[in-house]
Amino acid sequence: MKMNAKALAPIALVAAFGLGSLAPHAQTTPQKIGFVDVQKVLAAHPNDKDIKAIQTQANNELGALDKQIREIDAKGTAATAADKDKRTQLISTAQAKAKAFDTQMQPKVDAVEKAVDTAISSAAKANGYSIVMDRAVAAQGLVVYADGTTDLTDAALKALKP
Repeated sequence: MKMNAKALAPIALVAAFGLGSLAPHAQTTPQKIGFVDVQKVLAAHPNDKDIKAIQTQANNELGALDKQIREIDAKGTAATAADKDKRTQLISTAQAKAKAFDTQMQPKVDAVEKAVDTAISSAAKANGYSIVMDRAVAAQGLVVYADGTTDLTDAALKALKP
């Protein structure tokens, strides 16, 4: 039996539609992608003021030590042995203070990050979003355009407040 193109056309057409309906993309639901201004949500947390106060104190104290170290460094080869000893002490003091500030600040930072992550997750789930990106990171070339309705910042702020 000879098959010609006219006889095969209906079979090919049915096969093409049948196979096309089996494609994985045809069975998945579209995912909603949202954006959050994470810095704004972090700044809204009550512990943010405590963190900023510790950072300011650290910057002031460590800045003063750094200034003294740079003054000794500026002397170059004219620095005396006493200057070099003082520099070594200043560096040790600066490192110890930096570690103390980090130890003091880390539990507060962890609590804020956990609360913000929870608030963003709650807002995303409540609004049907499956992916949420930090708006600042996305704006660095990762995303060229996003509709304003995809912003979950306000919803995350509401979820953050008790």
